[in-house]
Amino acid sequence: MEDEGSQQPEGNATNKILDFIQENPSCHLRRIKKELDLAMGTVQYQLDKLEKAGRITSQKHGLHKYYFAVGLFEENEKQLLEVLSNETAREILMFIVEQKNPSQTEIGKHMEISAASVTWHIKRLKDSRIIDEIREGKFKRYKLRGDSKQVVAMLKNFYPSIWDKWSNRLAEMFLSMSNQAAEKGGEEL
Repeated sequence: MEDEGSQQPEGNATNKILDFIQENPSCHLRRIKKELDLAMGTVQYQLDKLEKAGRITSQKHGLHKYYFAVGLFEENEKQLLEVLSNETAREILMFIVEQKNPSQTEIGKHMEISAASVTWHIKRLKDSRIIDEIREGKFKRYKLRGDSKQVVAMLKNFYPSIWDKWSNRLAEMFLSMSNQAAEKGGEEL
């Protein structure tokens, strides 16, 4: 039985894939296939065709190849988008931004994942030059390299639903901190 996606005219599939990559930078093959409901062979063929034509670029990381429209992003932005497309790496990065220099142990407890998993993601974030490691005695702490405004802009523009959740989380955190400060201020009177 033929896959529905394979019956589309070639130009239509090409344009659909290119539009999808422009709207969802750092997407990978399986996501494109799934969300556009195209046959795997069609997606592979079109991606290869678009890359050879110089309309998209790709970066291979681990088992995935991430796709970007040509000329839209600097190298560091591509790496950031790649991280933001991975749920665990994104959560770790957001925790680092929220908590200001957490340790690997604090990240592991928050994420409820193994130390080995945290180490793997931290190494990836460091190798991508998104975070820096700070040695504090026997502890290693992690901080965002550069400006958090870039992370915020990427989240707002390319992951709006995640930005909404994160901004709500930040608002709750600030409200909680201001309530705690007000309570402490009341105790001093």
